[in-house]
Amino acid sequence: MRMRYVFFVVALLLGCQAEQKSVEVQNSSARVQSGDPEAKLRELGITLPQPSSPVANYVNAVRTGNLIFLAGKGPTRADGSRVTGKVGTDLSVEQGYEAARVTAINQIAVLKAELGDLRKVKRFVKVLGMVNCSPDFTDQPKVINGFSDLIVEVFGEQGKHARAAVGMASLPGGIAVEIEAIVEVAE
Repeated sequence: MRMRYVFFVVALLLGCQAEQKSVEVQNSSARVQSGDPEAKLRELGITLPQPSSPVANYVNAVRTGNLIFLAGKGPTRADGSRVTGKVGTDLSVEQGYEAARVTAINQIAVLKAELGDLRKVKRFVKVLGMVNCSPDFTDQPKVINGFSDLIVEVFGEQGKHARAAVGMASLPGGIAVEIEAIVEVAE
């Protein structure tokens, strides 16, 4: 009788361990599919660059409580070149959109450097997108969609944010866009 009890307990424990491993695999798979921004970046073929250093007396990010304020970044490509020019004069809306997308990658790189793990992002709260454009240009939201679309693609629901998209007479170094953001993060 006692031996049957021992076999029963061992069988029960082994069954529980197998079930627990199955649940862990399912949870890991679900996280990769819906909640792991770094897995999504890999899926999209995006490699995060090293964040660029500030060009003046400021820092890339400031954390206060559970908010990170990201300083304005521009469209610096992986090779170090920058997208410059006025949207509506030198660049098309599509080229401006791509510049904003590159800027999103740069801001995600800053978040990764600050947090270590992008799963700590709880929510993108607010984005300010500035477009270097001609005075008669009125499609700033279409340009900044390049940033917003990638952020939502990578972070899902947590990427949805409030936003302003405005035109500027010029931006530093003649860059096409500059974008700053406020992000809520896990404590």
